[in-house]
Amino acid sequence: MTFKEIANRITGISIPVFGISWNPPKLEKQIAEKVITFLEDKRALYNPFELETPEHCRQSIIQIREFLTEQLYDVKRDSGLTNTLRAMRSACRKSLDMTTENKAHFNKKQGRIENQIGLGGQILFYSDMGELRGTFVFLVAKLLVMHGIDCESELVTIIPLQLIED
Repeated sequence: MTFKEIANRITGISIPVFGISWNPPKLEKQIAEKVITFLEDKRALYNPFELETPEHCRQSIIQIREFLTEQLYDVKRDSGLTNTLRAMRSACRKSLDMTTENKAHFNKKQGRIENQIGLGGQILFYSDMGELRGTFVFLVAKLLVMHGIDCESELVTIIPLQLIED
C-alpha cells in the first residue's frame, strides 16, 4: 500500500485533549475504474448501429452524462481525470443536442431500423453516434492508459489497434 492510499484511508486523528477528522477524496484510479466499469455496459458506445434504436441510445447517453456528473463531485477540479470526465460529459451533451425524440425499433425480420424519422433522420442518428464514439475512443483510451486499468469487454473494441500500440 502506498503512502497516498494510506493517507486517503485515514479519516481522523485523536489525542487525549482534542481530535481532528476529515473525509479524504477518493483515489482517482478508483473513480476511473468505476467509470470504465460503468461504460463497459453501455452498448450505445460499441454495438453495431443497426442494432440500436435512437431512443434507447438517447436514454443511455443521458445515463452516461448523469453518471459522469456524479463522479466529478469526488475528483479534484484541477486533475487530469476531471478534464477527461468533463470532455466525456460534453460529448454526451453535444450528442443529446443533436438528437430528438422519435419512435423507432429494430425489425429483426427485415434487419433494419423502422421509425418515423425517415432516411435523413437515420443518417443524422448514425452520424451523431459516430461522432460520440469517435470522441469516446480517445477518452476511454486515455483513462485506461493514465490509470493502468484493464478492460476486457466490448468497450475496448472501439479503440483502434494502432492507438493501443502507440
